[in-house]
Amino acid sequence: MLTQTSARPTLLIMAMFGLQPVAMGGWFALIPFVQDKLDLSKSALAIALLGMSIGTVLTLQFAGRLVDTIGPRKIYMVLLPVQAGISLLPLAAPTQMTLFASLFVLGSAIAFLEVALNLYAGRLERSLGRLIMNRCHGFWSLGLGAGSLFVTLLIARMSPSAALGFVVSVSVVAGVLAAMALPKIEGTNPSSMPARRKLKDVPPTVLVIALVLIWVTMTEGAMADWSAVYMSEILPEGATGAGFAVTLYAAFITLGRFLGDAVNRMAGPVRLARMTIGLAIVGIVILAIPVSPPIAYLGFALVGLGVSTTFPLGMSAVSGLQPAYQAANISIVTTIAIMGFLVGPPMIGFLADAIHLRAGIAALIPGLLVSFWLAGSLNHGNLGESESDRL
Repeated sequence: MLTQTSARPTLLIMAMFGLQPVAMGGWFALIPFVQDKLDLSKSALAIALLGMSIGTVLTLQFAGRLVDTIGPRKIYMVLLPVQAGISLLPLAAPTQMTLFASLFVLGSAIAFLEVALNLYAGRLERSLGRLIMNRCHGFWSLGLGAGSLFVTLLIARMSPSAALGFVVSVSVVAGVLAAMALPKIEGTNPSSMPARRKLKDVPPTVLVIALVLIWVTMTEGAMADWSAVYMSEILPEGATGAGFAVTLYAAFITLGRFLGDAVNRMAGPVRLARMTIGLAIVGIVILAIPVSPPIAYLGFALVGLGVSTTFPLGMSAVSGLQPAYQAANISIVTTIAIMGFLVGPPMIGFLADAIHLRAGIAALIPGLLVSFWLAGSLNHGNLGESESDRL
């Protein structure tokens, strides 16, 4: 039986969150290498990169039930090494279609690992009676950045494949050892698992939580893809600081997630979500009007802080609904949220071509206002809720 003083499982699951995306971060650092190797245009590369998101979304349709049956610890121990091996395939892809296919397979492995991590973290929160989800996702952000950083440093001394292989090997060994040491937390008994549900049988709250998340993830994905482009258009010709917008944006996402659990305990999930979504709206408004570079950097920082906590809060909330369908509900919400990552970047691109990049960024505001309005759904099953959040 776990108690609130059981720090070890908390540290282990946070480490696992940090180690899982290392391979993905390393791959992101090598995208320009693959683009040059295959001589792909930006549009051709964009189509190939959709493979990962599509693979993740399709796999999430059945990943939840399988993870619940086998157990999140076993899934992590088996599929973390598999993910590491698959992450090397895109570097060997000879064509655009094989690149798409390899990323599709990588996205499928990621889907299982994402469900396993969030399922275990949600169970652990309830077993300990302690909020940990925001910090878990903070470590995920750190792991993504660490993978990218280490591979970038290593490719100066070795081939891209060797650099990525070395980094993911270290992360796999550490991740599997952490998973082996993680205590088992009982979930649904596989022999008594309920029958599959039809969409009409899914609680409306699950779908409302998903609606809160999709507009935030749409903003998160869009800003990650377009922030450097935005800065390159407003910086003086020859300036080299455009990429700093991505770094600043990611840093404030990480900061928000590490602070999120503490603020959640004090303010409750609904207030926290509305505070952060409000900051994201302010940041988007800043970026949607002509501003100087320093003010634009401020805008990206506010958006990063603004999108940092809503997804973890959504995972905590949906984990507290229907224990028998916990993994399935996580899969549904994650699927819909990831659709935001699919839609956001191309939507901004089309509007940027048709009107202006600022117009594309401004198009994110209505969705964020919807998320702000529906954020009251995040108090369901959340350990951080206060009496005022229920009103």
